[in-house]
Amino acid sequence: MKKIFYLLITSFLFIQCGKPKEKILVQSTPVSNSSKNLNISVLIDLSDRIDPEKNPNPTMEYFQRDVEYIKAIDKGFLDHIKGKKVIQLDDQMQVFFNPEPSDPKMNDLTKKLKVSFDKNTTKDNISLVESQYSSLPLEIYQSAIQDKQYVGSDIWEFFKNKVKDYCMKDNHRNILFILTDGYIYHKDSKFSEGKKTSYLTPELIKSLKLTSSDFKTKIQDNGLGFIKANDDLENLEVIVLGINPVKGNPFEGDIIKEYWENWFKEMKIKNYQIKSADLPSNLEPIILKAITGKN
Repeated sequence: MKKIFYLLITSFLFIQCGKPKEKILVQSTPVSNSSKNLNISVLIDLSDRIDPEKNPNPTMEYFQRDVEYIKAIDKGFLDHIKGKKVIQLDDQMQVFFNPEPSDPKMNDLTKKLKVSFDKNTTKDNISLVESQYSSLPLEIYQSAIQDKQYVGSDIWEFFKNKVKDYCMKDNHRNILFILTDGYIYHKDSKFSEGKKTSYLTPELIKSLKLTSSDFKTKIQDNGLGFIKANDDLENLEVIVLGINPVKGNPFEGDIIKEYWENWFKEMKIKNYQIKSADLPSNLEPIILKAITGKN
């Protein structure tokens, strides 16, 4: 009897071991709502790059391209809002210049373009933002062009003194769009440390003799680039739109992008894109994809 019982037990264990193992369902930690919240900033370079007389483009003026880029950013932001439950909303979007124009009208326009959504948001709020972003950005550019007082682009100072306070928020995806031709210059922030500078102009690139295909080697060997303006910006995603090199140097655009890319890496920015001044129809899918965060 004991022998039979032993055989039964052995057979049962053999059968169990021979069975394929059942998958153990491990419930992953749910993504918190806070990590789905967007904090989108748009930094506009209001230098003379937008002047249709100095920098004309018969296909589509550069200021018009900027306006359409901003509309695409707004579309991506509002698509995100519409895809969330109202109770989960904690999202915002804003526009900046650096330095700020002296025209008080500009300040009023940027106030209207600083929008936030929370659990009290209604459909009317969404419609209002859609309306504001379809008209107000054009007013900003038209005002700057008519005024002719181009303030330059002190993007370096913005990263040094303002980006953390203005563009980074805890428990949010922080995305900064920069609309610029890639050159950085402002008279109040023009200095150098060794071979590194706080600015980049066509004249500087020419003086450094970065005019051949070995520009990367020259940049690395000579320690060229932007001076690091900040640190620990891992939680900031940056998308630069509108790189527009001057004519004459076939490598100018690549050099601009190399400067920016090295700068971002030094400031610990891991997620970034640098795009040329393409037509809005070509860049809109890239903008929307950047906002969704989907590969």
